[in-house]
Amino acid sequence: MATHPPPPEQLSELVEAYAQTAQAVLDLAATCSEEDFAQPSSCPGWTVKDHVSHVSGLESALDGQVDPDVEVPDYPWLRHDMGRHMEQAVEVRRLWSGEEVVAELKRVIPRRLEFLHSSGLSLDSVIPGPFAPMPASVMLPIRIIDIWCHEQDLRQALDRPGNLDSPGAALFVTRVMAALPGRAVDEAGVPVGAAVILESTGPVTAREGIRVVENEDGTPAAEPLFAGGSGDGVSHVGEQVTTIRMSTEALTRRGAGRIATDDLHYTAEGDEQLAHRLLDALAITP
Repeated sequence: MATHPPPPEQLSELVEAYAQTAQAVLDLAATCSEEDFAQPSSCPGWTVKDHVSHVSGLESALDGQVDPDVEVPDYPWLRHDMGRHMEQAVEVRRLWSGEEVVAELKRVIPRRLEFLHSSGLSLDSVIPGPFAPMPASVMLPIRIIDIWCHEQDLRQALDRPGNLDSPGAALFVTRVMAALPGRAVDEAGVPVGAAVILESTGPVTAREGIRVVENEDGTPAAEPLFAGGSGDGVSHVGEQVTTIRMSTEALTRRGAGRIATDDLHYTAEGDEQLAHRLLDALAITP
């Protein structure tokens, strides 16, 4: 799979991508009025301020800050233990003003960058993560994707689109494309003998394709459709090919689970019902 611009891979590129999207969140939040902070978002139950609180709270925790224990009510949007855990930092900051949350984020970003720029840090270095210590090569992409996703939540709620050609966007698109084989077979039920091509038309451009074949034990499996894998990129006799195309914004909003397939702007050539099922299964965020 070729993504343009390519996603960050080296440590310096990942740290720069982290800095860029964290600063974008701060810049957006710094211009918000209290009325803006109260705006609802595409995440059920969360306002603009709640998204900023989530980013600031988690980055502060990674910096070593310990929030006070608070009881999280049984909000209707909490579907699992991870969601309840993530709600803790937001709940702590619900009584804060938007200005106070922004001030915290403004303090923590330079400290996080100082740590990430520290000498001796490498992709293999085990550093604090959201749930447990993990290699920087794993932790940094997780944080970049999460922060960039919430940046887009802010932009959508505030009607300030942008940053769709950024390293964070490229990383998110790459992760959605990488999820295609498993989601196609395990969740969307793409049948043996069918092939699917998924395209992001820009600003980040990417194209991934799989065909579903039968394993020796009779179970279905996805193999790459294009050169570079075991597939050859050529349609086999009788193979049904479905192509799905959409913008980077549409792909990443669906990949984040922020927009339902029925409300998504995309085009499908081939089996439209299969395309709909696959898009239903394509959300990669918890």
